Amino acid sequence: MTGTNFAPVRVGVVGLGRFGKLHSLTLAGLAEAELAGVVARRDESLREFDDLRPGVPGWTDLDRAITECDAEAWIVACTTAAHVEVTRKLLEAGKKVLLEKPISEDLDEARSLQPLVKTDSSNLMIGHIVLFNSEFQQLRDEAAQRGAISYIDCVRHRPASIVKDFAGENPLHAAMVHDLYATQVLVNRAEPSQFSGHYHRTKSGAIDLASARLSWDDGPVATFAASYLTPAGMPPRGFDRMEVFGDGWASRINPNPRPIELWSEHAEWPMALEIRADSNGASGMMAEEQRCFCRVVRGLQPVPVGATFADAIQVQQWMDCLHHAAAQNRA
Repeated sequence: MTGTNFAPVRVGVVGLGRFGKLHSLTLAGLAEAELAGVVARRDESLREFDDLRPGVPGWTDLDRAITECDAEAWIVACTTAAHVEVTRKLLEAGKKVLLEKPISEDLDEARSLQPLVKTDSSNLMIGHIVLFNSEFQQLRDEAAQRGAISYIDCVRHRPASIVKDFAGENPLHAAMVHDLYATQVLVNRAEPSQFSGHYHRTKSGAIDLASARLSWDDGPVATFAASYLTPAGMPPRGFDRMEVFGDGWASRINPNPRPIELWSEHAEWPMALEIRADSNGASGMMAEEQRCFCRVVRGLQPVPVGATFADAIQVQQWMDCLHHAAAQNRA
């Protein structure tokens, strides 16, 4: 047993891209978990990971991994297009899953998992590290103690180079979604009564800015901006800011980049995200997300607000409404 009062959860990871690798390295640094195996599309990815964490079993065939690996739970961090297929196989095999958001790019495909998800979502937790950011968690607690929220304002700006490097990526789905999940938690899943959205496009027609407004009857107003507009001289992952106003109180968090700055030949921001994972252990929001998942697997806590299957479907519905509103405004 560990100091957490439960045996480490044996967890496998599907996907060894940037985020899947981060998940795997973080798991390897937690006392609450044991990295039981990894699944990748290419043998080369498995060999590269073995250089980082020798001896961890690896597969390129998910069906074989499910049969041969002794993982009791899995983290799905592969390409979004494969999320539903991979998660369906794992749930059908009786495994508990932490699925990186979004469930799918298509709302109907996302909903197709519903028959396999338990009512309390205890076998499917949605991965959303922003909910486990220490600044946001403190903001959530302050809001709960200080009373009703009147206004939420969120900005999340990313490099202008994304328009070219990741053609077709919509900042509504890739960036604003994080703030929609955070807002969902702050309003305790209340459904907005009004949606409005707008896009700004480059001369070639690519979307480089999404702006949105949600409002609740007898509740707050929330505004959002997410863009690919920051120039090369700004932090490499842009910047994030959230402001919340209530009756007699206000709060602001700036979770990206982290406060540490460094200068040599040029300015650097070494920690865009609150994530650290190395041979000495793991800390930050991904580690806290995984610790939460381990407690869920052991039945020690329910899936938190913002991380259930129903929460993910609600936010995808919000994004559909905002995208439809923005498309109508352009027309």
